[in-house]
Amino acid sequence: MNKNVIELIRVSTEGQAADNRAGIPAQREVNRRTAAQYGLIIVKTIEMTDVSGARVLSAPEMQELLSLIESPDIHGVVTKEFSRLMRPEKFTDYALLQHFIDTRTILYLPDGPLDLSSKTGTLVGVLRAAMAGLERRDILERMQDAKEAMRKAGKHVCGPLQLPYGVGYSKEQGWFYKPEAEKVKEAYRLVVGTNLPYAEIARTLNMPRTNLRFILQNPIYTGYRVYDSKRDPSAQGYRPGKDGRHGDRRKINRRPEEVVKVKVLDPLVSEETFNRAMQILQSRAARELEIRSKTGPLYLLNGFLWCALCGSPMYTHRNQKERHYYCKRNNTRYRRHGEGCSNPYIQAKKIEPKIDELLSARLQDRSLLESVAEEYLLNPAPSESAPVDEVDKEQVAKELEMLQAKRQRVLETYFDGLINRIERNQRLAKIDAEIASFHSFKASDPVVEDADVGLETLVELVSVFNEWPSLGRNDKRSLLHFLGAEIHVEGYTIRRFALAKPLPYSNNGDHLKTAASLLPGRPCR
Repeated sequence: MNKNVIELIRVSTEGQAADNRAGIPAQREVNRRTAAQYGLIIVKTIEMTDVSGARVLSAPEMQELLSLIESPDIHGVVTKEFSRLMRPEKFTDYALLQHFIDTRTILYLPDGPLDLSSKTGTLVGVLRAAMAGLERRDILERMQDAKEAMRKAGKHVCGPLQLPYGVGYSKEQGWFYKPEAEKVKEAYRLVVGTNLPYAEIARTLNMPRTNLRFILQNPIYTGYRVYDSKRDPSAQGYRPGKDGRHGDRRKINRRPEEVVKVKVLDPLVSEETFNRAMQILQSRAARELEIRSKTGPLYLLNGFLWCALCGSPMYTHRNQKERHYYCKRNNTRYRRHGEGCSNPYIQAKKIEPKIDELLSARLQDRSLLESVAEEYLLNPAPSESAPVDEVDKEQVAKELEMLQAKRQRVLETYFDGLINRIERNQRLAKIDAEIASFHSFKASDPVVEDADVGLETLVELVSVFNEWPSLGRNDKRSLLHFLGAEIHVEGYTIRRFALAKPLPYSNNGDHLKTAASLLPGRPCR
């Protein structure tokens, strides 16, 4: 019987896969010797580059390997050492070993085969995985300790991209100023000695405008290299890359006792000049924030406008002259595939007054509401006059079971490090809302509501818009959000106005009081 096996090769970084490095050829050579020793036939090679041992389950190459070993024709997997298979960081990483156990796949190493499905093999596999994970953590700690020692010694531990503007570093020369540093010196002079804006200073010195403020805030130009932030070492701080490739870790502030400050250069500017520049930058930032706060948000209806032609949401866009709303499908990507929408860009200054008029004037017109009520009574919606069916409790139970399974998958994805805490909470919130709604179906009996809506009902319902003209932007948006308002437009024509979540009607007007409670100090009349 042929012993067909899959060869696994993995290197943690792209640098280890370079032609001048022997990482991949060395693994291939060892695997060939192992295959010859045990009479194995390598039918396929799985090669992973730039994949950490803690992220192998996220790599498509590993998913392909797990799919291949399900075939009865595959006897095992051959690799140079156990750490090439995995370096677990979390207990969920050990799920990889379970795939080998379920498929009775033998792991071939230079020191012998390992049958993970046997009692001894399971114990040895778990121990070797734990040792590989511990070794990874020891390597990382040694690297971080060495880098920290180099920082305290005044050396640069990263690549040239992490160097400040106008500053260079080499092992032979150490820290030095580049010719561009003279631009930085002049920028400090212009900030302290003139009232020129950032854009004008950057244009005068031919410097990157968007980076100018950050360049000036770096104390390196006073001669001191300061490390006041670091990469978050926690599991929550890691942001994985695509397909299991190396990601990065978010930056966090160091504790005061961890801050490293070391003199590495002669000062380009004095500390007095630097501190004065920092005061000016802070005052400008505070003034700009105040201006932005007074100006306020630019759009009133974002989130409530919909395209009347294709039903897509309307997005916002601002150019140098105007503010616009536009259909999501009115862009190059949709038009290229023949799915574009013909609804044009709509100027916000024209459509927003039309919406204001609709809500504050037209919806208060009794003749208009009378025609709406008559149309409704003459042509009632089928769903509102049809009898209410009993809830299918068996179907509800199935839906709840599916939602619970979906919730568990989200948690597993988070534990695997594929999503962060914010994404986890957003997904769980949606699922929990659905679960709560199904629980309410399960707990309540069907009730048939009175669908008779007359003129007085409509008048009372839309009276919440009586004070619309005197409301501020936030109050207006709160009211629209509470009512679930949807405004469908075609060009500058309002085609449809609907309440996606209509208020439950009652004769005592409690629904109006609920709406009015969102507008403090403005009683509903």
